[in-house]
Amino acid sequence: MGFLTDKRFLITGVASNRSIAWGVAQAMHREGAQLAFSYQGEKLRGRVEDLAAKCDSNIALPLDVSRDEEIEACFAQLAEHWDGLDGIVHSIAFAPKEELEGDYLDATTRQGFATAHDISSYSFTALAKAGRNLMAGRNGALLTMSYLGAVRAVPNYNVMGVAKASLEANVRYMAASLGPHGTRVNAVSAGPIRTLAAAGIADFRSMLKQVEERTPMRRNVTIEEVGNAAAFLCSDLASGITGDVLYVDTGYHILGLG
Repeated sequence: MGFLTDKRFLITGVASNRSIAWGVAQAMHREGAQLAFSYQGEKLRGRVEDLAAKCDSNIALPLDVSRDEEIEACFAQLAEHWDGLDGIVHSIAFAPKEELEGDYLDATTRQGFATAHDISSYSFTALAKAGRNLMAGRNGALLTMSYLGAVRAVPNYNVMGVAKASLEANVRYMAASLGPHGTRVNAVSAGPIRTLAAAGIADFRSMLKQVEERTPMRRNVTIEEVGNAAAFLCSDLASGITGDVLYVDTGYHILGLG
């Protein structure tokens, strides 16, 4: 019997079997959770439905987090399947590719800045607002995915780093807001992982290589390891943890000079 048995979670951000969100879904499924999935656009629908089936789920719902009406519709449809929800995993981030390369000031535009914050940070708040009625009275958990670029200047990460800093502040404010209602809010700050989203960051391979060479464990982290940590944070085992950021990066964040 797993530590998430009979818990129900909505997983967002699965785009392939290399997605961090997929690592989370696998860990939660292993621990007995019932899962629902979201997908953005018809292009991803079939892929997400196939992955959902591997977790014994037939719930895959359209969700474009840039549209409030689609967020509301997603939770309305979810309520047709479930009478309650124990958590939401937010694994969604986006910035225009041309802003993830080169000098920060040269690359960043007003529109790109706004887009990165809307999709990568505000969307977490929007999901919490739309899902709180389903989560009421269940002592549930919200979880998002961050990265070291939120607190360190990382080459080419640029405006996404600023958006992740916003996301981590969002975690704290949401934790303070939802805590009195029994809902916890946390983030996992994962090390770099070769995902579809990471492919948009210039020179990402050198980032992976540097981490592998310098981190205390001399290797990169896996989606399975991130998934295990995420499952823990969303479980009753972490009932006393909220407003926090847990680093799952094989220790890279502790380093100073190499």
